[in-house]
Amino acid sequence: MKFTEKQLLTYAAPLSESEEERCKNAIRMIRDAMKLIGYTDNDKEIYQYEGETTAYALELNATSGRKIFLLVQGSYANNTNVRTQSDVDVAVILESTFIPEYRATIKSENYGFTDATFTVKQLKDEVESALKTKFNNEGIERNDKSIKVHGNSYRVDSDVVPSYRYRDYRGDYNFSTTNYVGGIEIRPDSGGKIINFPEQHIKNGKRKNNETNHKFKKHVRIIKKMKSLIKESGYSLPTSISSFGLESLLWNIPNTVYAKYSFLRYTFHELLIYLKNDLENLENYKEANGVKPLFTSTAQKDDYATFIKMLSEYYQYDITEA
Repeated sequence: MKFTEKQLLTYAAPLSESEEERCKNAIRMIRDAMKLIGYTDNDKEIYQYEGETTAYALELNATSGRKIFLLVQGSYANNTNVRTQSDVDVAVILESTFIPEYRATIKSENYGFTDATFTVKQLKDEVESALKTKFNNEGIERNDKSIKVHGNSYRVDSDVVPSYRYRDYRGDYNFSTTNYVGGIEIRPDSGGKIINFPEQHIKNGKRKNNETNHKFKKHVRIIKKMKSLIKESGYSLPTSISSFGLESLLWNIPNTVYAKYSFLRYTFHELLIYLKNDLENLENYKEANGVKPLFTSTAQKDDYATFIKMLSEYYQYDITEA
C-alpha cells in the first residue's frame, strides 16, 4: 500500500494537547482516593517526572510510615500513544517496601536491611478499596496485574498498577544502599512476578527523541498505526506483537538511520530496511528501558521477524508526491 507524506504526518502527530491534562487527572483520581484511607500528599503539587514528557508523578505518605509513588508510565508517559490506546497507565509503587536482588552469597544483612511486613497484595487491596470508596463501587474492576478504572464524563480510563520498588544491587561492590538499578516488581494475583523499568523507559525515550531531532517518537506512532492498518487489511499478526515491543524495535536502531532523510515516508522506509537487514541480530536487542532483553524466547523473536517482513512488504511510499 502506498502512503503519502500527508498520511504519515497525520499518523506521527500526538493525539492532542489535552493528553497532558488527561495524565494529571489520572494521578489526581488516585491521589484523592488514597487520601480517603489516610494518605497525604503534604500539599505537594503533581510534577513532571521528566521534562518534555507527560510522565507525571506524586509522592504520598501514610501515618503508618508507608510511602507510595504515583507515576504515569507507558505510552501516555512517553507521548507515543495512538487512538487505539485509551487507558492511562499509572504505577502505584510501594517505596517503603522494596525487593532487592544481590550477587551470589550477598544477603540483606550485608546492607543492614530488615524484612518488611506490608506486601504489594495488601497495597493492591488498599488501592482497590480506596477507588471503590471514591466511586461508590462503580466502574472499578480488579484484574490479575492491575485495577481497571472505567472512565466516564468525570474520570479517565486508567490501569492502576500496584507494585513494589525493585532494587538490583548486583552491580554494587561497596554495600552502598543507594547504588542500585531501580525498577518495579508487579505481583499478579495469579502468582509470579514481573519486573519492569518505567523510569529508564521514560528517560531513554526522551534522550532518543532528542538525539534523532524529534523523529523517534513520530516513527513510534507511525509503526503502531501501521500495525493497526495491517490488521484491518486482513493480515494475521502474531499475538506477541505489542506496542511496547514495536517502540523498542525502533529504539534499537542507530540514530544515523533517522538522520538520512527529512521526509517521514523516506525515513520510515529506511528504518524498515535496517530492521530487515538486521534480523540475525534481533536477539541482542534491548527493551526501550535499556535494561531487559527485548525477546525472552526464540518464538517471540521469530514473531517480530515475521512482522518486520510483513510490514516491509505492506509499506510503500508515494514517490511522486512533492
